[in-house]
Amino acid sequence: MNWYVVYTKPKWEKKVADKLNQLGIECYCPLITQVKQWSDRKKKIETPLFSSYVFVQLEDSERNLVFQAAGAIRYLFWLGKPAIVKDQEIEAIKTSLKSTNISEVSVSALQVGDKIKLESGAFINQNAIVQEVSNNYYILVLETLGCVLKIKYR
Repeated sequence: MNWYVVYTKPKWEKKVADKLNQLGIECYCPLITQVKQWSDRKKKIETPLFSSYVFVQLEDSERNLVFQAAGAIRYLFWLGKPAIVKDQEIEAIKTSLKSTNISEVSVSALQVGDKIKLESGAFINQNAIVQEVSNNYYILVLETLGCVLKIKYR
């Protein structure tokens, strides 16, 4: 079975994931805990890592079942076909979210365009391309995950 990406209404990610679970469809909505500031208090809330996206794992023939969940709009497409996410990419996301401590990353003499393999931290063994080098941080593009990582250093 393949993992697909479902586009949802804005701020409906958790509702869609709950409904898909009720329908018996395996889904994954990665959540991160953030501290939000209101005028009178601070509160920890769980927000989706990817806005308006939920991952679903099902057979190609069962893809239309997703639209029984209110808030599911369409599938994400890549090159004219529904985008398929690899199992190891889903596992990499889960592993990175389980990590409670961030390892310090020290890199020397990186230049824009360098290809590197991360040797520690939440994204260990992921290939990346250096997109930007600053006095305080590096910006890396993780090839397999298709995302950008900003690493601050002192």
